[in-house]
Amino acid sequence: MIDVDLLPDGVVLADADGVVVRVNAAAARMLDRAADELVGMHISDALPLDDLAGNTWFACMRPYSGLSTRTRLSESSWHTHEGVELLVTANLVRDERRGPVRQLVVSMRTAKSRARRDRARSDLVATVAHELRSPLTGVKGFTATLLNNWDRFSDQQRQLMLETVDSDADRLSRLITDLLDAARIDSGRLVLRPEPVDLVEATRRILANVAAGSGLKLEVTAEPDLPRVWVDPDRYSQVLTNLLENAQRHGLGVREVVVRRPSRFPDGVALEVFDFGPGIPEEIRTRVFTRFWRSGDRGGTGLGLYIVKGVVDAHGGEIEVCDGDRGGACVGVWFPENVPEVLRESPRP
Repeated sequence: MIDVDLLPDGVVLADADGVVVRVNAAAARMLDRAADELVGMHISDALPLDDLAGNTWFACMRPYSGLSTRTRLSESSWHTHEGVELLVTANLVRDERRGPVRQLVVSMRTAKSRARRDRARSDLVATVAHELRSPLTGVKGFTATLLNNWDRFSDQQRQLMLETVDSDADRLSRLITDLLDAARIDSGRLVLRPEPVDLVEATRRILANVAAGSGLKLEVTAEPDLPRVWVDPDRYSQVLTNLLENAQRHGLGVREVVVRRPSRFPDGVALEVFDFGPGIPEEIRTRVFTRFWRSGDRGGTGLGLYIVKGVVDAHGGEIEVCDGDRGGACVGVWFPENVPEVLRESPRP
């Protein structure tokens, strides 16, 4: 039999009369009383838990006098007199169905992990609300202005306002796409549609599109005779775009974009984006790929590099952060060739 004192959760056992017969060390710590002091007390006195509205756990749950078909009490939140939140559940041991409770087994754990999850959800809501508010304010402001004062503006002014609205709408669309992709990565439902892609040509097309939309003109430095790799071209575009945006926002601008075959991974192709920034300290390099992680006051949702890592992992690739050879940081992603087995050359006899 397992010693209940070894369990991380608090455990309190009571007999058929509600008298406490065993309290493990974890429960004694949570209740801030000695185990020997609790043994022999009635369970209602040993567990003075309430819901902050004066309702006690024992009176609400009625473990001995409640519905006779119950064998378990669902986990719920209760508080000690000191205000510590505990998550409490219990098993009702009966010798026969609808019979009286022979033994009550109460399990407790602190709510710190749930509080952390709640804070994470609150951070998510705050982040999304902040990122949505700015473009929505622009869209609402310009459309309301145009609707109420259309004849007062010149064609050039109207075009400028509509271009701003279009840009803000694109920003909203990107944010929603990032949130959906983050949810797909979390649930393991990220869908890939790989095809053979020349990453050098694909990188040049993406950089041309970026230049057309933002005026940021960049060239790609590429090694010759690189193999095609099987990647999802849309996801590759997402990876490169996010890396460029990260370098622009947090790295003081993009220094260089390189496509090459790394010596560490000869059977694939790597994309590297260098920036002009101060670099990323080694102790936090693995954290930059966590969801909603942000550093400094330069804004962003904290999803860009998280999505990059999710896409690269889905392709079976690798991602790393290192120091650039001319200063700054380098974020490199490697994609294996991933040639489908049916297309590989059959070995000769």
